[in-house]
Amino acid sequence: MAAEKEFPMTQAGKEKLEQELEYLKTVKRKEVVERIKIARSFGDLSENSEYDSAKEEQAFVEGRITTIENMIRNAKIIAEGELAGDSVTLGSSVTFVELPDGEEETYIIVGSAEADPFEGKISNDSPIAKSLLGRKVGEEVTVQTPGGEMTVKIVSIK
Repeated sequence: MAAEKEFPMTQAGKEKLEQELEYLKTVKRKEVVERIKIARSFGDLSENSEYDSAKEEQAFVEGRITTIENMIRNAKIIAEGELAGDSVTLGSSVTFVELPDGEEETYIIVGSAEADPFEGKISNDSPIAKSLLGRKVGEEVTVQTPGGEMTVKIVSIK
């Protein structure tokens, strides 16, 4: 049997997933079942868009529950002590500048389970993070992105 994929994450990230799982199981699941029940009362299911929509939502919710349970079961918690202060690691907050004259940007490198670019958290599987991992302050790094190549200079690591 193949080994299951590990999901590196912080303790806070795991707790956030556990909260989402609890919400999906206790609240969302019940809401969807109620929607299905109401849609069934409308009669003919073959042309009932409310029923179809509710069944699709149920499939999505159940799929998300399965995904989250797998991520929690295979979570690898990144402890504070594992973070090396002088080079970029999983869990590091990295500030860099795009050369020649870009603005400073700061991202926290997290596992794919916690990634949320809108909160400044990028996956360790992303092109930027892959290029930055193991690098030190002051280094210039060339990053291969879908939009082309860019060069950044690491300003700080926390």
